[in-house]
Amino acid sequence: MGEEEVHQLINGCLKQDRKCQKMLYKAFYGFAMGICLRYAGNRDEAADVMNQGFFKVFTHIAKYDASRPFKAWLGKIMMNTSIDYYRANLKMAYTDDLDKAEHLTDGELPDRKLNYDDLLSLIQQLPQAYRTVFNLFAIEGYTHDEIAVMLNINAGTSKSNLHKARQKLKQMILDIDTKTSTANYTGSGYSSIVAISTSEIGSYFNRGIR
Repeated sequence: MGEEEVHQLINGCLKQDRKCQKMLYKAFYGFAMGICLRYAGNRDEAADVMNQGFFKVFTHIAKYDASRPFKAWLGKIMMNTSIDYYRANLKMAYTDDLDKAEHLTDGELPDRKLNYDDLLSLIQQLPQAYRTVFNLFAIEGYTHDEIAVMLNINAGTSKSNLHKARQKLKQMILDIDTKTSTANYTGSGYSSIVAISTSEIGSYFNRGIR
């Protein structure tokens, strides 16, 4: 869909035209769902969050700055809605030793690569506290200080949750490797694994959904 058509739909949404709202929803459904899936534990939860996000889009469409890309504005709303859902539905998983967490480094995942759906599936299996911090840091590019403000935690908790998220992802990937190499494992639909570094994860997801 071209920019001109998008802006025509936005103008219709400003007039609360139901047809334009429906068309805009359909046009950006895949993009919005892709963001919500990263933060949610399953597709049903992601759909609930996405619909909340679109409700905010339609009720605040007058605040959209037409000089900026609509997709970026929409993406920010979906991310913020996912964070709001997190705040409302989860007690934060604080660590036992926050002072120690301050000294954690951002370690690397094993040199492995899963296809997009497989990697998304692994991220969805993380506890929500870890998954949210992992998304904000490794994929969205926020700093630990920024994440601390967004989630009402401290930077040490953010660092610790990121570290634990990466450790869990590492173990899940190693488990897949073991199953694949010892039993020619194909039952879960995982593909062959090739080299990739953690630093590529953000751009990998962005290529897949943005």
